[in-house]
Amino acid sequence: MNTLRKSLIIGMTVIGMGSAVASHAQEATTPKHREYAATKFDPAKRAEHFAQRQQKLHDALKLTANQETAWNAYIAAIKPQTPVGRPQHIDFKSLPAPERMEKRIERQKERLAKQETRLAALKTFYAVLTPEQQKTFDQATQHEGRHHGMHRALRKQQG
Repeated sequence: MNTLRKSLIIGMTVIGMGSAVASHAQEATTPKHREYAATKFDPAKRAEHFAQRQQKLHDALKLTANQETAWNAYIAAIKPQTPVGRPQHIDFKSLPAPERMEKRIERQKERLAKQETRLAALKTFYAVLTPEQQKTFDQATQHEGRHHGMHRALRKQQG
């Protein structure tokens, strides 16, 4: 009986300590998540990050004065558009299935049109680069995972 009581007390102590540690760990991760969520879609930080990445690429390419106009046109075409407001929010749950599909196709067509515009600007810019610059550009814009390809390629060239 004495052994059973000791085992029960030890078990309850372990459970209590485990829940306290889990609670503390959850509290420690919550602020980071909130901090990330608060800055994730900040247009100013997004624009700053875009500018920094493009400046690194610009420096790595070592563009001539003749290539600057093509560079500026390329950057203007690929620059992320920050929406001023949310365009008419559509409640997909309230739409019938065919209309939901039509709306999704419409959005995909808009995205495709943007990609085609970017492709045209890319081809124009790429044509004015030297073969060495093209190689640098290819390495810097090759996406390994999520956006990290350019950073790794630029570090390799600089180091």
